[in-house]
Amino acid sequence: METTELLKKVRKIEIKTKGLTKHIFSGEYHSAFKGRGMSFSEVRSYQYGDDVRNIDWNVTARTGEPFVKVFEEERELTVMLLVDMSRSAYFGTVNQMKNEILIEISAVLAFSAINNNDKVGVIIFTDKIEKFIPPKKGKQHILRIIREMINFSPSGSGTNIAAGLQYFNNVIKKRSICFVLSDFMSKGYTDALRIAKRRHDIIGIQMTDPAEAELPNVGLMMVQDAETGAMRWIDTSSRKVREADSRWFQENNQYFKTTFLRSGADAIGIRTDEHYDVALHKFFLKRAN
Repeated sequence: METTELLKKVRKIEIKTKGLTKHIFSGEYHSAFKGRGMSFSEVRSYQYGDDVRNIDWNVTARTGEPFVKVFEEERELTVMLLVDMSRSAYFGTVNQMKNEILIEISAVLAFSAINNNDKVGVIIFTDKIEKFIPPKKGKQHILRIIREMINFSPSGSGTNIAAGLQYFNNVIKKRSICFVLSDFMSKGYTDALRIAKRRHDIIGIQMTDPAEAELPNVGLMMVQDAETGAMRWIDTSSRKVREADSRWFQENNQYFKTTFLRSGADAIGIRTDEHYDVALHKFFLKRAN
C-alpha cells in the first residue's frame, strides 16, 4: 500500500475511534478494569467515618492528633491485543470486512488504554505468529499499531488460536488484560485458553458475518476457501448444503462460547451488520458493576 494512502486510512481510523473513546468509553474502561491493587499515597487528618484500621500510629504519636493513611489504586495496566488476521478475516457482505472492523475495535481499545495511562501491545497471528509489538505507552505507539494492522498481509494459510494464546502466555509474564479478536471459526484452543486464564484477564471478541451463519440461496456458486485458497462449486439451492454450512458455523460458535465460559473468561459476540460500539459499551458497563 502506498504511504499516502496508508496514512489517510490511519488518520480516518484515528478520528473515528478516538471520538468513540472520548464520548463513550472514557469512564467505562477505567471502571471495567481495576488496577493491580492499592498503594500508599499520603496521610491526612482523621475524619469522622474513616476506617480506624487505616490510622497511621507513627504520625499520630508524633503529632498528638489522629492521622490516617490514604491509598490510591495502582492504575497502570498492560493491555494485549491478540488479533487473528488469517484469511478468513478478509470477508464481509455488509459494509465492512471482518478484518476492517477488528482493526477499528483494536484502535478503540488501544486509545482507551493509553487514555488511562496503560501500556498496549499486539500479537498478530494466523496459523503462526506473524508479528509481536511489545507493550508501550503513547499515541505514536498506537498509530504504529494501526499502521501495522492496516498494512498487514498474512503469510500463514490457516488459523491457530491455541498457538497465539501459547505465545502470548510465554512472552507476557506480568498479569495483563488480553483481548482475543477473531472469528473463532476453529477449535482446539481449550487447554491454551485455560492456562492463559490462570495468569491473565482474557476477553474474547468474536467477529462474524451474517452470510456465515446462513448461506444465501442463489443456486450454483463458485467459492474460495479463504484459508487454503482452494476453489470449488457448491449448490446453495440445496437445503442439505445450506444446513451443513450452518451447522459448521453453529458448532464453532458454540465451541467459542462454551470454552470461554468454562475457562472463566469473558466473551463478546459482534456481527459485521451491527454497531460494535454498542456491544463494547454493554460489556464495559457489565464489568464495571
